[in-house]
Amino acid sequence: MKSSQSTPAYSTGALIAVALVGGFLAAFLIYPILYVFKEAFWVDGSFSLKFFAILFKNPTYLEAIGNSLGMALATTVATAFVAVPLGFIGARYSFRGKAVLTGLLLVPMIMPPFVGAIGMFRLLTRGGSINLLLGKIGLPAIDFMGAGGFWAVVALQVLHLYPIMYLNVAASLANVDPSLEEAARNMGDSGLRLFRKITFPLMMPGFFAGAVLVFIWSFTDLGTPLIFSYRRVVAVQIFDMISNLNANPMAYALVVVVVLLTATAFLVGRTYLGKRGYEMLSKGASARAERPAGRRLTAAIWLGVGLLLAVALLPHLSVLLTSISGQWSDTVLPTTMTAEHYGQAFHDPMAMAGVRNSLLLSTASMFIDIVLGIVIAYILTRKRFPGVEVLDLLAMLPLALPGLVLAFGYVACFRNTPLDPRGNPFPILIVAYSVRRLPYMVRAAVAGFQQTSVSLEEAAMNVGATPTRAILKITLPLIMANLIAGAILTFSFAMLEVSDSLILASRIQYYPLTKAIYALHQVTGSGDFIASAMGVLAMFLLAGTLIAASVLLGKKMGQLFRV
Repeated sequence: MKSSQSTPAYSTGALIAVALVGGFLAAFLIYPILYVFKEAFWVDGSFSLKFFAILFKNPTYLEAIGNSLGMALATTVATAFVAVPLGFIGARYSFRGKAVLTGLLLVPMIMPPFVGAIGMFRLLTRGGSINLLLGKIGLPAIDFMGAGGFWAVVALQVLHLYPIMYLNVAASLANVDPSLEEAARNMGDSGLRLFRKITFPLMMPGFFAGAVLVFIWSFTDLGTPLIFSYRRVVAVQIFDMISNLNANPMAYALVVVVVLLTATAFLVGRTYLGKRGYEMLSKGASARAERPAGRRLTAAIWLGVGLLLAVALLPHLSVLLTSISGQWSDTVLPTTMTAEHYGQAFHDPMAMAGVRNSLLLSTASMFIDIVLGIVIAYILTRKRFPGVEVLDLLAMLPLALPGLVLAFGYVACFRNTPLDPRGNPFPILIVAYSVRRLPYMVRAAVAGFQQTSVSLEEAAMNVGATPTRAILKITLPLIMANLIAGAILTFSFAMLEVSDSLILASRIQYYPLTKAIYALHQVTGSGDFIASAMGVLAMFLLAGTLIAASVLLGKKMGQLFRV
């Protein structure tokens, strides 16, 4: 992330900042991964492929890897078919209510998919609401949970993840130079041929950025398969083996496979894009005029997007209905309504402990991210050190690295140390949350620094201010909106972090919010209803933070979801 405003200063303070930030990332990002690789390849004091030989001969593990790959590929392809047309419409057409529609398209992001799975399970089973409704209108039942729940998991992931790809695609299409498409039209290209030959190659970087995130997220999703009891995937297999690492070290080999597969997906795509070498000479200098959509096209857009949203919001609706249902059995809709589950959520010891713990953990991790994010963004935009690109790569790595891998690495490498999560997991949970959400803070802060001229800081230093005082008094107030947006995103996503919470917190008194929701879901009787009530509250929390971040960042919102 180079900036024309950068100044090649090698001050002692800057060097110390680089050392401290680099040390933090080395200790809590690189070391856990290296430790897992060591345990996987170093057996009985020497290099060995023993665990991998066992892994690739075991049909259970092979099936889990195949299922996870298939699930990730299916989710990515389906998400692309949803997101690309939406991005094209959003970037190329103007129509009545466009701002409202664009906002509605992001609504599915306001709930973690594993929470939606709690409600969707009631809708998709053989005796669920959808099949009961089909029976009432004389249509045959549909086996949504076929293949063990594979397609149910894929469907829920697509409905949750398409906004991420949509944000990337829309931003890339907006930056495509219109003169290139106009030149192609003059040569006789139009319609799908124009899109395939010119537009799609030019928007490929943004498309790929979204596709990589969707693929990795789906491949390593832990919460949704757990809720649907679809255990034949890599993430759940690793989760089941964590409590017994000494007796069953195969988990190390599985985690290495996850890292290698996700890294390969990222590198293959990068290499492919580099070889194609598509580039716009004008760098987007030509402004694009959005084409006004006529009445028929506007109606078609609203109808199509409305149908998509009706399906995409089913998980949210099902969780809401579950949270207020007094009785819901063998009927399409609840037969009675009640608000008592919310009261139970506020009085249930596990639920309240989960809320308190998550507030504490998320607040602490947010402040760590603010400090680290400002320092890293300042170094990337204002200083030039040999190897500073490595710092940029490390800061962004958590976006491409599965949370499952990091959480497993923390359990493995910090056993029998003060950070052992089997005791008090709070310290390592704070670290895990801050590492996982650091890219959001860095991206938000970098955008602010790049928009603020370094000459303002230089002017302050010319009248006697130290560099630190110039940053604190001049630059930070000017980029406060970016910092607030990054902070609320890191806080809210930490509150609803799934993999770290499920893996690192093993004692009830230390359960974060998402682990408490999962535990309540396992309780027979009212557990599902209380869990759904907590899920609705979490949904409103994330909705508020996403709206606030969108208002503060505007069109730069999509940049936070790029690897």
